[in-house]
Amino acid sequence: MHLKIVQAGDPVLRQPARPLTAAELASAEIQQLIELMRETMRDAPGVGLAAPQIGLPLQLAVIEDVAEIEATERKPVPFHVIANPRLALGDETIEFFEGCLSVEGFQAVVPRARAVRVEALDHRGSPVSIDARGWYARILQHEIDHLGGTLYIDRMRSRSFSTARNAARYLSGIPIPELLAKLDGKQASDS
Repeated sequence: MHLKIVQAGDPVLRQPARPLTAAELASAEIQQLIELMRETMRDAPGVGLAAPQIGLPLQLAVIEDVAEIEATERKPVPFHVIANPRLALGDETIEFFEGCLSVEGFQAVVPRARAVRVEALDHRGSPVSIDARGWYARILQHEIDHLGGTLYIDRMRSRSFSTARNAARYLSGIPIPELLAKLDGKQASDS
């Protein structure tokens, strides 16, 4: 069974989600929800899914990435759960394209911290500390944004917003600084 992923405009995506207690996380109901979220994320396909994206205002997200792409510092990340996360951002920012299962069919360049530290609870309600870089850090920031009612379109470089098809057709392969300069009507050396 797969859950319905809500789309931008649904109020649940714009409200802060409520924290879960360790007892709630250990409950059969939440454990079943985690499994359904895992199946839904994999089927979509996506690399993360937050509870607000399936209409539930809970501070709960599932994450898994099987890809490896050196250019984006993307490495496989095993399936795991974060609940009630607290995020600390590193100083360095990197820009790259993002999409979202709740903003279906679109992409945009989004600046994100290259490295993060996340303190959260795992699927059993036990405390975990995650240090992440590159794409994994981007996934964590994206999913944690969902738990606070923020979508990537709130952080995007608006002139880069495109359908996924047009991004692949017209923008793929152009280095991000060059692309942003071009979209802003400047020479790459001006940026």
